Amino acid sequence: MLFNSDEFLFLFLPITLAGYFWIARRGHEPAIAWLVLASLFFYGWWQPIYLLLLLVSMIANFGLGSLLGQAHQQGRQRSGKAWLIAGVVFNLALLGYFKYANFTVNSLNALTGPDFHLETIVLPLAISFFTFQQIAYLIDAYQGQAREYRFAHYALFVTISFRN
Repeated sequence: MLFNSDEFLFLFLPITLAGYFWIARRGHEPAIAWLVLASLFFYGWWQPIYLLLLLVSMIANFGLGSLLGQAHQQGRQRSGKAWLIAGVVFNLALLGYFKYANFTVNSLNALTGPDFHLETIVLPLAISFFTFQQIAYLIDAYQGQAREYRFAHYALFVTISFRN
């Protein structure tokens, strides 16, 4: 769904805004949850299977961020550094697979001759942005600067930010 499409302008946007203002009267947290759900719907509209990728990535990074925050509060820099490295490797591995797997297989075929085959991998919408956004969160959590430990708030941070 594009921002200038009829579906966005005349369905998604009005429903999202009306739902937000209606739900916000009941409280801040339900309104945040509504925006997260709307953002996930927006993301999944293009290619629903990549919604699973985004959700797994958000859950993993939120968990790692919580571990990093605890390690920082307890003064355990060694374990914090290990969790940070694991988080960065996880994120870059996901990004590397989706961006470079086809290129790598094609290059190996061109250099060595065998005909390895890999189904064409379609690049998920905004994967670079949400990957680096989440790496920045992990670094902030490691340094003790990230103090948000509610999943709905974190999910809103990730899902709203990549559309700007």
